[in-house]
Amino acid sequence: MDLINILVWVIVGAIAGWLASIVMKTNRQQGLLMDIVIGIVGGLIGGFVLNALNVGGAVTGLNLASILTAFIGAVILLAVLRMLRSAT
Repeated sequence: MDLINILVWVIVGAIAGWLASIVMKTNRQQGLLMDIVIGIVGGLIGGFVLNALNVGGAVTGLNLASILTAFIGAVILLAVLRMLRSAT
């Protein structure tokens, strides 16, 4: 993994995490670093879920499909975190 791939993951993660935080209304609770982390983890979750559904879902670069995959995973992650917080 070279520097360009790492930068692409950070950019895709930031965009997807930010969009997911707006949709899930957690934007005021998290900053840029948390958006990036949520987006990167969301990319992994989104890729797994979409591959399991045979839809595709690889994060392959800085493109709309990658951002959409990471966004879907980030929304799933934030929804699970919300359910865990409300259960306690």
